[in-house]
Amino acid sequence: MNTTYFNAMDTMEKAGVDRQYIDGWACGFMHNPRRGEQHVTEAYEAGYDDGYNGVMDGYQAWVGKKAA
Repeated sequence: MNTTYFNAMDTMEKAGVDRQYIDGWACGFMHNPRRGEQHVTEAYEAGYDDGYNGVMDGYQAWVGKKAA
């Protein structure tokens, strides 16, 4: 397993980051296709963009937040 991926996921989960952000980050990091439009939230989009671009600290804005 990629240690960058594992460490980022572990850090975000322990920090209590919004689950939608984490899911988006993981999909973006692995360059998976985005979810369908009806299943996308603001947190998912932010996570996807951060993961895709290798941003490792963008999660801090999503600690303790819940997607609507």
